[in-house]
Order: sequence, then structure tokens, then C-alpha cells
Amino acid sequence: MPYIHIRVTDEGVTNAQKQSLIKGTTQLMVDVLGKSPETTFVVIDEVSTDNWGIGFEQVTAIRQRQT
Repeated sequence: MPYIHIRVTDEGVTNAQKQSLIKGTTQLMVDVLGKSPETTFVVIDEVSTDNWGIGFEQVTAIRQRQT
């Protein structure tokens, strides 16, 4: 019973993109490990950029500098 946990920043990930992630990661488990899609669980968490850090900084600050 595979459990796949995906975390992404909450920067406009669409429902269609989430569906693609679910389908793609489930298919990967089927192809690589021979797992059943009926027992493969995928959870997607969207994390605020204020709550995601890279190095010493919040992603929010990094994104502000990039614009």
C-alpha cells in the first residue's frame, strides 16, 4: 500500500496539474514496483511560501526579489 506525499508551494497549482501529479506518480508505482493503483494513495499539500524556506530565507522573500 504505497503512500506518496507531495508538497508544493501554494503558487497557483491548478486542479488539472494536481490530477496529473496523482496519475503520474501512481503510474510510476505501477511501472517501477508493480503496485496496484487501487491501493496507492497520493496526498498533495500546498504550503504557503511564508512557511517554506530555502537556505536562510522564506520563499516569499525570494519570489519578491525575482519579480
